[in-house]
This record gives sequence, structure tokens and C-alpha cells, in this order.
Amino acid sequence: MASDEETGRRAAGSPAAGGQIDTDRRSSAQRSTGAGGRRASGTPPQTPKDDDDRRREAGRRVWHFVAYIVVALIALYLFQQYLLGPMVTPSNHLEYSEFKTAVAAGQIRKAVIGENQIKGTMADPRSTTGGTIDFETSYQAGGDEQLVPALEAAGVAYSFSEPASPIGGILISLLPFLIIGVLWYFIYRRMAGAAGGGGGGIFGVGKSKATKVEPEKVGVTFKDVGGADEAIAELREIIQFLKTPEQFARLGGRIPKGVLLVGPPGTGKTLLAKATAGEAGVAFFESSGSEFVEMFVGVGAARVRDLFEQARKAAPAIVFIDEIDAIGQSRGAGLGLSGANDEREQTLNQLLAEIDGFSTDASRPVIIMAATNRPEVLDQALLRAGRFDRQVEVGNPDLIGRVQILKIHSKGIKLARDFDLERAARITPGFSGADLANAMNEAALLAARRHAEAVTIKDFEAAMERVIAGLEKKTRVMNDSERKTVAYHESGHALVAALVPHADPVAKISIIPRARGALGYTLQMPTEDRYILTKDELSARIAVMLGGRAAEVTMMGTISTGAGDDIQKATELARRMVTEFGMSEKLGSVRYAGQQLRYLGGMVQDNSQLSPRTQEIIDSEVQAIVSEQYERAQALLREHRDALDILAAELLEHETLDGSAVQAALGRENGRSVMVDGQDRQA
Repeated sequence: MASDEETGRRAAGSPAAGGQIDTDRRSSAQRSTGAGGRRASGTPPQTPKDDDDRRREAGRRVWHFVAYIVVALIALYLFQQYLLGPMVTPSNHLEYSEFKTAVAAGQIRKAVIGENQIKGTMADPRSTTGGTIDFETSYQAGGDEQLVPALEAAGVAYSFSEPASPIGGILISLLPFLIIGVLWYFIYRRMAGAAGGGGGGIFGVGKSKATKVEPEKVGVTFKDVGGADEAIAELREIIQFLKTPEQFARLGGRIPKGVLLVGPPGTGKTLLAKATAGEAGVAFFESSGSEFVEMFVGVGAARVRDLFEQARKAAPAIVFIDEIDAIGQSRGAGLGLSGANDEREQTLNQLLAEIDGFSTDASRPVIIMAATNRPEVLDQALLRAGRFDRQVEVGNPDLIGRVQILKIHSKGIKLARDFDLERAARITPGFSGADLANAMNEAALLAARRHAEAVTIKDFEAAMERVIAGLEKKTRVMNDSERKTVAYHESGHALVAALVPHADPVAKISIIPRARGALGYTLQMPTEDRYILTKDELSARIAVMLGGRAAEVTMMGTISTGAGDDIQKATELARRMVTEFGMSEKLGSVRYAGQQLRYLGGMVQDNSQLSPRTQEIIDSEVQAIVSEQYERAQALLREHRDALDILAAELLEHETLDGSAVQAALGRENGRSVMVDGQDRQA
């Protein structure tokens, strides 16, 4: 039970397209049922860097560059005005006629005659003590034959200077350009650093940012990958070609040019690509699709060309592009919105051209691999034969796969002797490899926090709950009325799950608030991995979801905002039953839903082809399913009202119960009195 801003998790799977059931990233075992309106989901999927952010960052770099240039020009102007100026134009410059007059008047004391000027000292006309000042006058050598006799007649001490070296003048003339060059160098270093180096910077924007890993430094093999046996089996053919290409060339076979790894986030697609390179012992070029997307026109295409050129030189090699949907989206999808779409399309066209020109030469083989969790948005030209010939699906692991993954991620963790990896795998259906790694790490942290000598299965279970619903917030204090409402709410979920056929058994019930907004939750544990669900099983899930609201109405006589999340999920599941799975008698086996995003969980609803009458029937059928299951849950709770009281009382006292408490409450509902909210009730 919770406010409209708080939520728990509901025990219901989400059927996927094609008749199979996608358990909505977590199976019902991991999707605890709590009161509230906001879903306490698992680790959110990672997405590529937003295009707008990249454009803003590139714009900031350009403005920084312009600012540097302006500062350099101002510095050059000040240098010329205040440093070079006094050297070029001295304050005591005499015209040559004034110099001749001064010689005749006996004011010149000393003169040094050069090729282009005469320098020396003369009497200071402002001094009354016979002081002197320096002077300079322009002079052309050989232009005045009377100069030397005039100096001798006036008794002026004179001499001739050595011809000046032209190097000094050249250096002075080049000094401004040298200053600009130095400033440009520092600006370049700054821009390259802002761009991440390694091909960044204003002069290297067309260089690929891919990371090259030498064969001996890959350090990952298939032994480090668990839960992907089918994918590994498909990739071994690629490895065999890279190791012994002559075997295929002898028979005239052509190895696939490209391999596309498809699957939900966190399933190990990137790890599989690295392991393929490690098994084959070849160079590995790792890049991301977002690295090819820039504001400047032509940069993406240039980086694609550079990446493939590097791969050809390092052959045999594997080129891996992660999140290829960043540049591989269908062309024309955002036509007319911005120039960035044109740039992305140019990058995609260049990628297609490079793949076509990519030779699978037996002597120097190069394989391109890519990964995505959005295959439905990729351009069909990428997926045709001759480009990404082979698509390998990397899904969430099954029970055996989860055991393998847990073994890998527990190698560096000190486990208790009685730690059962198979039990840990059984309580985590629907978890991806990344989720399992996170749960095992959280278990180690929890054990360290309590100063334990080893990690126990209890630590892992607590970590799993933390990954799903967040950290316990025991500091959040609810009043007695709220605690009572939450206790009945969660007890309602648990009892309906125990009483309805085809529902997953309850593993744990809690009314301790969680960090993700849940004031309580009910954890259901499936007995096995499920891939297909029947209509009865889906109906049972809806009934369990609505059990919390039914308990509130049955025992409290009112409703609260705590069931908001339950109602949302129940409605979505009922709508999918009607529009996707053909489980409506009125509408029959016809699909009315729009395309579902297979791996990211989103759904595109396109009702433009539906008539108003059909839409009205859909709404009516959805309402009928939800209402039927709500009445079903309410009838069960009325029948077992005493067990509901007992279970709620136990929750109020202990705050957390395991699944056995539900069966115990059902067994004790006859002939025993219980205390609920300070009132004695005969059970």
C-alpha cells in the first residue's frame, strides 16, 4: 500500500509477440508485488548517447575554438603595438636634412654609419649641463659623398657598422607567425583532448576512434562466457575460418562477411565478440555506433573508411561495432527534421559500401561483427545477404546458463561452503548476465558490511531483492493506519496467489519500505523457466495483481492509491490478451496491436487501422477480463477472510514472512483467535 508516488512490483509476466511470453525482463519470481503507482524495475537498459547532447558538445568545442582564435589575434595586436612598435619607430628620429643641419651646427657627438641608417648621440637641446641623447636617421649608402668630409670638418667621431645579417630581419618578420603557430598548437591539443584524443581534434575528426586490441591482449575466451551455448556454437564457424581459412577456400565456400548479435541489454553481446577474437587469436577493433555520429558533415563516413582501412592493414582481424542502431537506422525515418539525419544516412551508406568492398580473402580474412538490442529499427540493406549474413540471438540465460554465469562471477568471491549456486540460479529467472553479476557483487558487499567471513545464500537472496526493489528504508515511518493497509494489501496478493490455480508460489512477503518507492512487496517464485503461458495462467496473474485492491475493499471497506501499479499492469496484460494473443471470443484469433519493441520492452500502438466500433469492442473485452478476475480475487478473499486476518497480523508483527506463512495461515483459519489492529477476532 502506498501513496500515488510510491510503488512495488507486481507478480505478473508480460506475454511477448509470437505466442511466447516475455517475462518483462524479470519473471514473476523477481517481480515483487507492492503497493504504489510507480514500478520498481530492475536495472534500466543502457541507451546510446543522445544526439542532441553530442551536437551541443560539438557546438561548445567550435565556440571554444573561435574564442581561442580571437584571443590570439588580440595578443598579436598588443605585441605589435607595445613590443615591436618601439623597436621600429624610436622617439628621437631625425630627418636626414635635420641631421645635416645638426652636423653643421656641431651638435652631433658620435655617429655610426650603416647601409640604411645612421645612429649615434647628439647634444640634448633641453639640457643645460651638456647632456646627450641617442638619435637615428634614414640613410642610403653611397647616396651622399659629402657626408664623411662634413663629419670630419665638424670633428664628429664616426665609424662604419658591419653589414647586418638578413637572418635577424627575417626572424623579426616571422615572429608574429611563430606566435600564431604556438597558439594554434596549444589550441589543437586542447581540442584533441576535448574530443577524447586518439583521432579527435580539429585536424583528426575523420580518424576512427575504435580501440584496437592486439591478439595477445584480448584476454577473453569462451571459457569466460556462460549461458550462451547456442550463440557460441554459431560463432565457432567464424573462428574456424579465421584460424584455418584454407579449409573453406579449398571447397569454394564463402564465409559470412558480417555477424549481427541481437538480444536484450546485459546478455553479453560485447563479451561474445571479444571472446570470438580471443579464441581466434586475431586483432580486435572495438567501436560504438555513436562514435560515428558528429555534427560536421562527412565526419562519420570518414571515420568508417578509416576504421576499415585499419582493419585491412591488421588482418586477420575482427571489427566490432556496438549499438549499431545509432548509425544503422532505416533511412528516411526522420526525413526533413534536421541535417543530422542526412549525415547519419551518409555514414550508413559508407558503411554499406565498405562492407560490400570488404574481401573475405582467405589469406587475410577480416570479419565484421555488430550488436544491437533494437533490430527492428535497422535498415534492411544492412540485413540482406552479403552483408550481415548471420544473425545470432543472445537471450537471457536459462537455469543451466545462470548456473554457469554465477560460477564465473563468483570466482573472486569467497562463498560459504553451503552456498548453493543452483538455488541462486533458480531464484533468478529472467535475470540477464549483467543482472547476475550485479546481484553476486551486491551479495559480497552485504556480507562485508556485516563483517562476515564468507558470502551466504541469504546474502545473495537479500542482494537479489535489493536489485529488484531497492534498499530497505527502515527509517521511513508509516502510521498505524498505513501499515495496516499495506499488510492487508500484500496479504491479499499472497493469498490469491496461493488459492488460484496456475499461479506461481509465494516465496516472500514484506511490508518494509524500499528505496524505489515500494511500501511493501510480494515475491513469487516460479518452479521452472516458462516460455509459453496459457490463457488460464495469464488470467491467474491478473487475479494475483488485483488481490491487493480486493483485500483493501474486503477488509478496510475503502480503496487507496496503493493499487495504481497493479491496475496498470493488469490492464496492460488484459489488453495484450485481447489484441495480440487472440484470447477474446468476440474478436477471435486476430491481431489488433501495433508492433512491439522486442528487446527494450516498449510498444508502439498503431490504432489507425482500427474502426471506432472495433476499438470499442477491445475496450469492452479488456474491461470484462479485468472485472472478472477482480471479482474472482474478491470472492476468494471473502471465503478465506480469517486466513487474511491471520496473515496480516503476522505481517504487522514480523514485517517480513516467507512463503510457508501463507499455507500456515490457511491451515490455522479454523478455530483460532487472532489479534488484528488491537481487536480480538475468532478465526
